[in-house]
Amino acid sequence: MISFVPMFLQNAPAAGQPGTGMSGMITFLPLILILLIMYFLMIRPQNKKQKETQKMIEALKKGDKVVTIGGIHGTVASTKENTVIIKVDDSTRIEFNRTAIATVIVDKPATAAEPEKEKKGLFGKKSKDDSIVAEIKDKDEEKYSDSEADKDE
Repeated sequence: MISFVPMFLQNAPAAGQPGTGMSGMITFLPLILILLIMYFLMIRPQNKKQKETQKMIEALKKGDKVVTIGGIHGTVASTKENTVIIKVDDSTRIEFNRTAIATVIVDKPATAAEPEKEKKGLFGKKSKDDSIVAEIKDKDEEKYSDSEADKDE
């Protein structure tokens, strides 16, 4: 016959016997650890992302370039309490729910020529491997520049 009493209650010692306090906690320890891991790896990041999206939707204003969930690109023409009117073309305006906005596009001005940043190792210092690679490149450049100079003569 199948018993519907949970396993941890079947093996529990009777009241008054020593060892009853901590055995129950040890039984639930793996379950508690799994729940903590799930919270930090799944639930917490999702909540942070949801708050950021909500802030973005609330901050929509006229002139923002947006992309909807359906992939429509446009510019916010006007905003209402729960909807946004997006100007897709010169004569085309579409009204969307605020929740249908996936992202706000931020245009960054292009800079002329950004200097390459020096690559650094794990702790912010140049690693030994980087210096060895730089030496090899320097030697190769010297070798090829010497052979090209010989060809020109």
